[in-house]
Amino acid sequence: MKHEKTAAIAATKPAIPVAFKVALASLILLMGFVFAQVANARAVPTSFADLAERLSPAVVNISTSQTVKRPNIGPKIPELPQGSPFEEFFKDFFDKRGGQGPSSRKVQSLGSGFVIDPKGFIVTNNHVIENADEIVVNFPNGDSLDAELVGTDPKTDLAVLKLTEEPSEPIPFVNFGDSDAARVGDWVIAIGNPFGLGGSVSAGIISARNRNINSGPYDDFLQTDAAINRGNSGGPLFNMDGDVIGVNTAIYSPTGGSVGVGFSVPAAIAMNVVDQLREFGEIRRGWIGVRIREVSEELAEGLDLEKPMGALVEDVTDEGPAAEGGVEIGDVILSFDGKDIEEMRDLPRAVAETPAGDTVRMIVSRKGKTQTLKITVGLLDAEGNAVTGDEEDEKKVEESGEVVLGMTLSDLDRKLRETYEIKPDQEGVLITDVDSTSAAARKGLRRGDVIVEVAQEAVSTPDEVTARVAAQKTDGKSSVLLLVSRRGDVRFVALRFEDDAAD
Repeated sequence: MKHEKTAAIAATKPAIPVAFKVALASLILLMGFVFAQVANARAVPTSFADLAERLSPAVVNISTSQTVKRPNIGPKIPELPQGSPFEEFFKDFFDKRGGQGPSSRKVQSLGSGFVIDPKGFIVTNNHVIENADEIVVNFPNGDSLDAELVGTDPKTDLAVLKLTEEPSEPIPFVNFGDSDAARVGDWVIAIGNPFGLGGSVSAGIISARNRNINSGPYDDFLQTDAAINRGNSGGPLFNMDGDVIGVNTAIYSPTGGSVGVGFSVPAAIAMNVVDQLREFGEIRRGWIGVRIREVSEELAEGLDLEKPMGALVEDVTDEGPAAEGGVEIGDVILSFDGKDIEEMRDLPRAVAETPAGDTVRMIVSRKGKTQTLKITVGLLDAEGNAVTGDEEDEKKVEESGEVVLGMTLSDLDRKLRETYEIKPDQEGVLITDVDSTSAAARKGLRRGDVIVEVAQEAVSTPDEVTARVAAQKTDGKSSVLLLVSRRGDVRFVALRFEDDAAD
């Protein structure tokens, strides 16, 4: 009887609707998802120690030295009659005090870099090694090894080095990552050599992307608040996977120290530059021959554009790739080789990254209507000058000159002075080409440089350079010292004979 009553009571309980059950289950799932998102949003790394320990062995300190001449600031020997008994006395006295003639001094600098290949290839900034006579790479394990220059790109401030000797143990290295996938707010760490203190690690986030700091035509920096100071230049910026997504290059600082605004060359740019420097020893960028400007709101209205976008063509180089492809003044370039040109500065990078000789589609707006043009991309040389067919022919003629240590040499005549913008009073021997595999190329010598001295003796013809180099070899020297002028700036360069492939 009792059992029947209980069953009756249970039977009278209201049933829970199926729709209510579904709604309740959905609410529980939604709340779980929200809690998970909140937890993820608040999650921060408890430590960067494992990452720093794994990556630091591949980050190196770069030490460079440069010999520079300074004008004589000492007293001058008084003029005395030749043969005077005091002549030798005064000469010895003033020589000991540094008088009579220019002197030279060693300038030291420090920076950072990172190994990208176990064969000994290292990436750093151009300004870290620029004009260096000697480059020493210091590893965290205490090894200090000499390195030579493979190539530089001043426009992106990047350089590639290669060790000249085998290290005592296998070299740790790191890989480039996908900088295009980096988002504002992502965690990053910087490892480098701030103020010459040695390997230091700092952490922060990506503060901004696509920064233009007016340092060159290809500015597209990642901005980070990870502490970057003097000496960090050339060091890597890592993501949380341990991949290099940037090369630390510049800081904004009224005080000279970190204020939380640092800039890195994105890996997407750096990889292309590094690959070209390793393959050719120089940068070969695309060129189409247009002068462009930003499209403002006022210009957009006058050009029948829906919004400010693209790059407005203000001038077209005669017989250049753009002219031959039908580009006209007043065209607005909206797309290049499938890449949208949202603003003017997008175009130089898109063109520069396109191999010379490629034919690409370019979409332009002309008087409010879009057109598709075909452009065969031209070539810019390492100095940023367009290379035409005539110039290639001239270059072949120039390269028929004397070849010494991988350098093709020529007398300085009027035409070559005009071609390379060399002053009329500059004396020496012109370098018209450099073998990309030679020690000269690794030391940064290039077309347009002028050899002023060989082994501290002035030279004026290729034959004199050849004779002086041969004399150094005969004397048993392992290298030869050159004094080289580049647009009036002189520096010493030591070329080792054993490292020159052409010798």
